[in-house]
Amino acid sequence: MAQVIYGNTFSGGSIQVPPSKSAAHRQVLCAALSRGRCSVSNVDMNEDIKATVAAVTALGVQARYDDASSLLTLDASGLGGQNAVIDCGESGSTLRFLIPIAAALGVSARFEGRGRLPYRPLGVYKELLPAHGVAFSSQGGLPLEISGRLKSGVYRLPGDVSSQFITGLLFALPLLEGDSEIVLTSPLESKGYVDLTLSVLREFGVAAQETAQGWKVSGGQRYTARNTRVEGDWSQAAFFLCMAALSPQGAQVELQGLRRDSLQGDKACVDLFRNFGLEISGRRDSLLAWNPRAGEPYGGLRGFPIDASQIPDMVPALSVCAALSRGETRIYNAQRLRLKESDRLAAMAEALTGLGGQVRATADGLLIQGVPQLAGGIAQGKNDHRVVMALAAAGLRCEKGLSVTDAQSIRKSYPGFFRDFIKLGGFAHVLDLG
Repeated sequence: MAQVIYGNTFSGGSIQVPPSKSAAHRQVLCAALSRGRCSVSNVDMNEDIKATVAAVTALGVQARYDDASSLLTLDASGLGGQNAVIDCGESGSTLRFLIPIAAALGVSARFEGRGRLPYRPLGVYKELLPAHGVAFSSQGGLPLEISGRLKSGVYRLPGDVSSQFITGLLFALPLLEGDSEIVLTSPLESKGYVDLTLSVLREFGVAAQETAQGWKVSGGQRYTARNTRVEGDWSQAAFFLCMAALSPQGAQVELQGLRRDSLQGDKACVDLFRNFGLEISGRRDSLLAWNPRAGEPYGGLRGFPIDASQIPDMVPALSVCAALSRGETRIYNAQRLRLKESDRLAAMAEALTGLGGQVRATADGLLIQGVPQLAGGIAQGKNDHRVVMALAAAGLRCEKGLSVTDAQSIRKSYPGFFRDFIKLGGFAHVLDLG
């Protein structure tokens, strides 16, 4: 186990944001489904992307990654087979994307995982897949086994569960012989992730027609082999915008490598941090952020209500900024965060309150009363990468040092986070406690 000690120094500067994990999952899977030779450039081989690459390898794809160039090459001519054991690590995206893909390929597969992944909900597939030709065997989580070939038809599912179920079906249904339809029985949440999926599908020559209730998907489509590049990650950018907002000296932060036309839902971080009081100017592929009122009480920041239904991954960073903003912030429609790598609502409430904040978890979010300063101390990272990274910004407003457990969890999505934080003048000292 590793622990990170954060300090309150931060001078700002410029960094290249890491590649989008969400986009990389989708581009790797589309390349694999092309049954051809593809390259995916600008890939950050974090633990979740390793899991997806290992998954397609288990399905017969040959993959090679060059660390120096961050280039992943795939030969998918051997895709398929009869049986596969797919270890999803701790990646919910890998698991929920691969289940219907393996079913569409007619592969009998056993899915395994670690951490909290074996306990994360899969009930949508447990109801849908057996009704469409696939046997689904599970004791309620992982391991689970599937067999049979997925059949086309109408797939009804709620839109307010994880959008990963919808994405998994959008990958799989074009491979089937007949036409299919996805019908949402409740409003869609995390719409940005589905929009990103549809965009990557189009890039690889596959289409889905949007309807009033979901999508119609023609069967018999073929994924086209092509080379592609992963765009920058807006969800990771939010951590650094939070640091710029909370920097006591009003340090400027430049974030490079962000597409202004991105379909990532977490691009909403720009407007949300502006609402707190952060100044943000945009250039062609970068952002410049600073807090002109950093020297005032609460850094001149003010809380406001936040609907998290479309941006759940940003809640840890937003909650840290809210904890140090004047007034009350209510984050709502975030109940799905209880089922992530940790119960993120409980984790952020526990950590920030323990450091001297006033944060209470509610049924669907967080109720936060801002304080001008945190005391510091020890916080539990809960083996959750987003909790550990968000608390780096909290350290900028701690009177004394801040120690956070489970520092190694950042490898799940952003292995270079501490390096980039230090490059911006932050202090992060990692202790390996054995």
